[in-house]
Amino acid sequence: MALIPEEKRNVAVLGASPKPERYSNQAVRLLASFDYRPIPVNPAFEEIEGLTCFPNLATIGEPVHTVTVYLGAARSTPLIDEIVAAEPQRIIMNPGAENDDLAAAASSAGIEVVEGCTLVMLRTGLF
Repeated sequence: MALIPEEKRNVAVLGASPKPERYSNQAVRLLASFDYRPIPVNPAFEEIEGLTCFPNLATIGEPVHTVTVYLGAARSTPLIDEIVAAEPQRIIMNPGAENDDLAAAASSAGIEVVEGCTLVMLRTGLF
């Protein structure tokens, strides 16, 4: 496996869960196995999979290349400004996390928007 360039390694998992059966938790684990640096984001938890879990994107304190979203539109819409302010290069809206308002705001800010499954993208080399 090729090494991931440092500027692309940081991936915020918005809506990360400590429950192993949740896709957001599987994404944290799979990202790590592919040499990315998953950054769990969920205000309800302090740690997920042994990693510090941040309450929001603003508290990460370092650049994030990709934000992979595991929140439905009702939960992500109030976070649109925060997501755009984090200035990621890309936002991935996983199945069930599609949000037209977030996509429009991100696109307007020059952020790539992908509707796709992080797990499938990693496993097929499209991440």
